[in-house]
Amino acid sequence: MSIQAAQRPPVEIPDIREQGAPKEGTPQVLDRRLFMQLQVFTGCPHPQPLVEAVKKSGLECVLYLDINDAQGIGLLTLTEDPSVLTQTARQLLLSEPFVRLTPMREFTMLGRTYSSGHEQNLEDWLLAKSRRNLSNPTLSWAVWYPLKRKPEFELLSKDEQRAILMEHAKLGMSYGTGGLAHDVRLACHGLDPNNNEFVIGIVSSKLHSISRLVEDMRKTQQTAKYIESMGPFFVGQVLFSSVK
Repeated sequence: MSIQAAQRPPVEIPDIREQGAPKEGTPQVLDRRLFMQLQVFTGCPHPQPLVEAVKKSGLECVLYLDINDAQGIGLLTLTEDPSVLTQTARQLLLSEPFVRLTPMREFTMLGRTYSSGHEQNLEDWLLAKSRRNLSNPTLSWAVWYPLKRKPEFELLSKDEQRAILMEHAKLGMSYGTGGLAHDVRLACHGLDPNNNEFVIGIVSSKLHSISRLVEDMRKTQQTAKYIESMGPFFVGQVLFSSVK
């Protein structure tokens, strides 16, 4: 071994598993997560054939009717294995009737479930919570959007970041506890063509509740001071869901 190699400091390999709150002193770690991709199309005056195609595909999906486009459709696909998006989902989109549609690429969103390190039930948080919200037939309205924080947020101390995030989280929890709206939070670092950092989905039985939650969140420090960009916003109503 050369002297130079002997003097080289050891390389610390990062632990990229998801981590939750310790249980009885034992750390929760899990190397599993859900990937979700929303793709939006126009040119679909008759959506029922799309429902049949999704059923036959065996994919875990939600089909939305786009409230802002009478011929618009949104397809949300869930999978633990991202290669499903480039294989089975790709085959679906390149086949009838999806292949006839016009993609609205500005609305394409891709993200992954992630942990903050405080989750009491890590596996449920990463794999089940989102599925419960997306499969609940009473939560038929959805708004999806990407966002990016200002770089200044990363320069704050951990305590300052925690206080800002807690204010935001408490507001979201108040809506969830009241049954007014529920969220799906995804990280999209390095996955988004526009360098967004997060994808947010908000679902509810009432579209008004989602709009009010977004309005109220704009008054928090995180949104008012540290969000660089939000949107575009996709607004849809569930037509079909195969999420379990």
